[in-house]
Amino acid sequence: MRKVRDYYFNKAKKDKYPARSVFKLEEVQKKYRLFRRGDAVLDLGCHPGSWSLYASGVVGTKGLVVGVDLQETNQEPRDGGSPIHWICGDITNPELVGQVKALRPAFKAVISDIAPKTTGNRWADHQSSMRLVRQTLELAHIFLHEKGHYLCKIFQGEDMPEFVSQLKEHFAFVKVIKPQSSRKESREVFLIGMDYRG
Repeated sequence: MRKVRDYYFNKAKKDKYPARSVFKLEEVQKKYRLFRRGDAVLDLGCHPGSWSLYASGVVGTKGLVVGVDLQETNQEPRDGGSPIHWICGDITNPELVGQVKALRPAFKAVISDIAPKTTGNRWADHQSSMRLVRQTLELAHIFLHEKGHYLCKIFQGEDMPEFVSQLKEHFAFVKVIKPQSSRKESREVFLIGMDYRG
């Protein structure tokens, strides 16, 4: 996929983030306050690390971030940021739960910018996205505090409305959002669930 050297690409480079995706999280965080100083955040599909770095800066030295990805990720937190624990692992592997719980049993927020390798086939890409998104929700059920928050990326398609309905069973507030920094031609949107009810 070609890299569009647009405003957000250049801004990420200037701000020393490894990817422009950081501004999607920043936009959501500024509006909805998913996490605050001292909170713990679980970042699924964290590579190359921009979301974890940003979350670390928000939660500060008394907070904690755990980033999980199939690809090895290793970014040093910024000054004043929380510790970041990087786990190289598969979110579908049952052993991951124990690895994460060894670091922290519960989190204020579970966030995910995870995406499948795209094929160009809209239906197939949507199904692949749904499989990953459903798994992130399974992990949210395991790790979220009561009143915790959830954010995930999803490719739009026929199964999305049912998933949104599922979120509404577990969260007091659910919204579909498309951040300004998402490319206009992209079919990605983000689902936010706030105030987890279990």
